[in-house]
Amino acid sequence: MKRSEAYFRGCLLGGAIGDAFGSPVEFLSLAEIKERYGPGGITDLEVGPGGRAEITDDTQLTLFTAEGLLRAEVQRREGGRSDLPTVVYHAYLRWLHTQGYPRAGGREDIYDGWLLEERELHARRAPGVTCLSALLSGKMGTIEEPVNDSKGCGAVMRSAPVGLLYPKEEAFQIACECGAITHGHPSGYFAAGALAWLIAALIEGEEIAGAVEGALAKLDGYKEGGECRAAITRAVELATGSEVPERAVEMLGEGWVGEEALAIAVYCALKSGGDFLRGLIIAANHGGDSDSTAAITGNILGAYLGLSGIPEKWLAKIELDRVLFQMADDLLLGYQDTEEWRQKYPGR
Repeated sequence: MKRSEAYFRGCLLGGAIGDAFGSPVEFLSLAEIKERYGPGGITDLEVGPGGRAEITDDTQLTLFTAEGLLRAEVQRREGGRSDLPTVVYHAYLRWLHTQGYPRAGGREDIYDGWLLEERELHARRAPGVTCLSALLSGKMGTIEEPVNDSKGCGAVMRSAPVGLLYPKEEAFQIACECGAITHGHPSGYFAAGALAWLIAALIEGEEIAGAVEGALAKLDGYKEGGECRAAITRAVELATGSEVPERAVEMLGEGWVGEEALAIAVYCALKSGGDFLRGLIIAANHGGDSDSTAAITGNILGAYLGLSGIPEKWLAKIELDRVLFQMADDLLLGYQDTEEWRQKYPGR
């Protein structure tokens, strides 16, 4: 069992570092990456104008997902009920407001909390079109009533906190429901569910290969999960084969859609042999959604290795490190019967 500060912090910080690691090359082809950084591609964090490696909307939404989950726990523990997806939806509306959009009409009461007061989170870092359009629609998507037919990776890249807070079976279903808030295609929300399962399994002490096998077995129970299952199965096959990593990642896709992003991250986590740096290098150096594939890889390897498995020099460089540490620690606690906690995480 890895329910400790080191592994919760490792998961969130690992994801943020992966996000920042891949961000500078997100829209470049592999040839362009090598032209800019040399034959080995990008191999280190780039520091931005503020002296820190900058995260993107991937990490922003991961933090707001965590906040929504913790608020829902307060509602459940103290009110005897919890409309969890709605509470998480409200968290996403707060994120939307940080991106410069007006508050949703008639819901002034949801615009509070400590994350909203973190000014660094109000930076606009190329937010995903699907997340923006879904949240601006005024309708909360559900599995039964999808808001669109998108299977973009915006649902999976924010889902790691679900696996930290809940055991595998619960985590899978909750992450699917939270993914469907903005992404209506099954491959969008099933990828989110599979990642949450993986993270929960790793926190329970499983090896990466075993956690992946469990996620595949879970997906096998859903007819509409076939596309996601096939992508992950291909990733496992390539990770145990002799194909060079650059070619293997190319064969898995570009990562712009949920099942491809998760498959690439699974491949990188397995192929890395438990080496955080190697995993991120493989995950970022391709002509696709490099920040998301590296972020998900960082979540997986961070949950597996813990904070000690992440290069210490990177921990000192990452933007919002204080916020990430605090959120990880709060997810580990899950709930506190104190007035301070209720003020920090109002149940709405």
